[in-house]
Amino acid sequence: MNPGPESPQQDPAAAPVKTDAAAASERPRGGPSWLLLAGVSLLVMMLVRGFLVQSFYVPSGSMEPTIEPGDRILVNKLISGESLRRGDVVVFDGTTSFAAAELEPHQDDGLIGRALGGAASLVGVNLGEQDFVKRVIGLPGDKVVCCDAQSRLTVNGTPVSEPYLLPGDKPSELTFDITVPAGRVWVMGDHRSDSADSRSHLGDPGGGTVRLSDVIGRASATYWPLSRVGGFDTPEALADIPRVGEP
Repeated sequence: MNPGPESPQQDPAAAPVKTDAAAASERPRGGPSWLLLAGVSLLVMMLVRGFLVQSFYVPSGSMEPTIEPGDRILVNKLISGESLRRGDVVVFDGTTSFAAAELEPHQDDGLIGRALGGAASLVGVNLGEQDFVKRVIGLPGDKVVCCDAQSRLTVNGTPVSEPYLLPGDKPSELTFDITVPAGRVWVMGDHRSDSADSRSHLGDPGGGTVRLSDVIGRASATYWPLSRVGGFDTPEALADIPRVGEP
């Protein structure tokens, strides 16, 4: 049998030249394009900025020693409203609950402050807001009283141990007896002798309490200065006090 005719061999030099677009279309698609990656990254940043975390600069000493003047804190915006517990440190918009004139401007000053502000904006957090940071002492329905025979706050009749108070401060120089309305919380600063908190607004609408809808989120950690980096604990003894009607 005679062998068949040999197939002609193609000269590589004579092969047709493909355009860049045609060549690219034939490359294996091993992963997303850089445009898709950029889009996903932008989406993540927007989600972080809008829904997950926000940064605040604290200029006052009303939360000493937990938060010192000049601290920058991160606020978890996923923990707010009904998910709050007694003892949580929260940031809230005090416009409707506290007099707007008393809001403390959270300004970034100096080179480091401006640098932090710029860096924070890149990762989706926000500096320069005007809001309050306090600790939740009473939840909706709680009866908060100051003070008992041992000068302690009581919540629903249970004396409260407050290890977070500034050493030397009393739980309160002002006596009060309030039942927290539905949809609101009673808040106080850890530096009780230097905190304009719920006690300062007992005569205002809401009796000094803050609407849950005004709570931006729970403060989770100090991230600046580096010497003070750390998280905020929620005292279990305060958080675990039974609610009204609970056994």
